[in-house]
Amino acid sequence: MNGNINMNKMKRLIFIFGLIFQISTIHSQGLYFPPVTGSVWDTISPQSLGWCQYKIDSLYQFLNNNNTKAFILLKNGKIVLEKYFGSFTQNSLWYWASAGKTITAFMTGIAQQENLLHIHDTSSQYLGQGWTNCTTLQEEKITIWHQLTMTSGLDDGVADHYCTLDTCLIYKADAGTRWAYHNGPYTILDSIIQIATGLPLNTYTDQKLKTPTGMNGAFLRIGYNNVFFSNARSMARFGLLILNKGNWNGNPIMTDTNYYNQMVHSSQNLNKSYGYLWWLNGQSHFMAPGSQFVFSGPIFQHAPLDAFAALGKNGQFLNVAPSQNLVWLRMGDTPDGLDVSFLLNDAIWEYLNDLACNSSINEEQEKFDFQLFPNPAHHTINIQSKYKIKSIEMHNISGQLIYAKQENQHTISISLNKFKPGIYYVTIHSDDDKHCIQKLIIY
Repeated sequence: MNGNINMNKMKRLIFIFGLIFQISTIHSQGLYFPPVTGSVWDTISPQSLGWCQYKIDSLYQFLNNNNTKAFILLKNGKIVLEKYFGSFTQNSLWYWASAGKTITAFMTGIAQQENLLHIHDTSSQYLGQGWTNCTTLQEEKITIWHQLTMTSGLDDGVADHYCTLDTCLIYKADAGTRWAYHNGPYTILDSIIQIATGLPLNTYTDQKLKTPTGMNGAFLRIGYNNVFFSNARSMARFGLLILNKGNWNGNPIMTDTNYYNQMVHSSQNLNKSYGYLWWLNGQSHFMAPGSQFVFSGPIFQHAPLDAFAALGKNGQFLNVAPSQNLVWLRMGDTPDGLDVSFLLNDAIWEYLNDLACNSSINEEQEKFDFQLFPNPAHHTINIQSKYKIKSIEMHNISGQLIYAKQENQHTISISLNKFKPGIYYVTIHSDDDKHCIQKLIIY
């Protein structure tokens, strides 16, 4: 009798696994993958998607105005938009900055998949005792998982949060009790991967990621940081791999589905919008680098709720939207020099939403019936509304309130002379209890 029950369970398991494989295969078959060698990459006409050329031109103008060097958008794996600015070309190399953290997250998963480490191992198991300036008890609470999730408890308020020396890694809170965007503990993950695998980080990345997908590039040591450099299409290849859940055209590079799912979903409750070094949209709240302020709502108001992104300093962006089979990336510089520029990334999403010929980029403003102009601005902004404006607040990207004023009029002008160049949130409250958050770029 037990044998029959076990056999029935086994048949059900075989059926379930077979169904999962078929679903995965169907999804993969819906995606195009470029050859791993050469420069051939299939394209889709923007017009076939109902996109208007003048709106694409507006997107490109916005990107050019904001110091973009490369922009690529993939739909179903095929290139729809590819644009390079200035002297930058398809073969130019550029840094990923903190967007490269996602490669480290991926390689950590590969090392666990090969039983070379486990993310719940203590970091001291690989680095030895004394890799921090903590007590032994405090240090032993830190695991690889805490480094992946930015919850090491080490103090990000030190003079140089990039520093990886033990003297810079100071106790602030018990591991797992505090979220803070802290580069030093993250960077040391690279050493853990090298120690666990017995291979230099670039060698391991070449073997397990770059060669199977056709990516180029390498990690380069700059100060305390390991910074990944590649061309734009290599970033696009990585995004396509992640869109297809670690499978490259039928080649299962990441087979640990549990790790993949954990990587691109909320890893902890302190900052629901952070996975394993990936930023997640559609969550109840988010935190920003350099701040303990908690913002309510999703990071990107104009992106699909299931979108997630690799974000790096000066606007290095890689966005993945599974519900749309969409991947897009942006390389370049920004006026603000922030570690993570949420608003610029969201602004690009807003332009993308407007590419269809029958859409309007001003729908949100029309809904709230107000105008904020000029934007970008330098000396002054003007706000006009059908309803009386009750109050105005401005926050910087770290969530700090830098301006607040009660009002009772339809038209308001605000001098920007005291504000530094950058991207800001402007919250406008009207006397009919409506409110809206508008991004503002000051240059």
